[in-house]
Amino acid sequence: MEQTVLSEFDLDLATVSIPKYIAIEGPIGIGKTTLAKRLASSFNYETLLEDAEENPFLERFYEDRRGNALPTQLFFLFQRIRKLEALRQGDIFQEVRISDFLIDKDPLFARITLDDDEFRLYQTVYDNIISDLPKPDLVIYLQAPTETLYDRVQMRGHASEKSIEQSYLQQLNDAYTQFFYYYDDTPLLIVNTAAINLAEGSHDYNNLVQYMLQINSGRHYYNPHPLQ
Repeated sequence: MEQTVLSEFDLDLATVSIPKYIAIEGPIGIGKTTLAKRLASSFNYETLLEDAEENPFLERFYEDRRGNALPTQLFFLFQRIRKLEALRQGDIFQEVRISDFLIDKDPLFARITLDDDEFRLYQTVYDNIISDLPKPDLVIYLQAPTETLYDRVQMRGHASEKSIEQSYLQQLNDAYTQFFYYYDDTPLLIVNTAAINLAEGSHDYNNLVQYMLQINSGRHYYNPHPLQ
């Protein structure tokens, strides 16, 4: 893996920190899975990816959030827990992984979509199954203005997302901002993706990776300008 990093990015290993477990987070349409797959390819990492299309309640949720929020939320919670349990049963100190979700932020969606009684039920379930799960060595939080998110969601054209309103994305964006304002469990890299393209080309992606590999603690902000 180290030789892969050196050859692709021309870095001195004496000056970089290579995390073994990276989690990428951010609201719908921000590009979490795309970046996770690209980093996994660069570093020869295994991926731990959310399977949104497997959730049978998701399309119904976007059509009627009030009526389908609880089963949608619980399905995602159990799905994420199963993936992390499998990771825990392996050797997290030997394996290298990258995921497109952070389990700690799961209640964020629940607080937005569930009523008070449903949230208490969800929180009881969450508190009883979250224990001793591996924490990432680095969390990357991707952010962008709500208008940008809405455009990206419309462009990718997933059937289950066709009825998402911009107002809902604004709620999510606000909730993510608040969550990561207080988050300090792991090293955190906050990336403004509004003016860059991490899916295609090499300039923006390579610059982000080189910045990321300098991080070994604390909170960091990556706010690049587009290539002129």
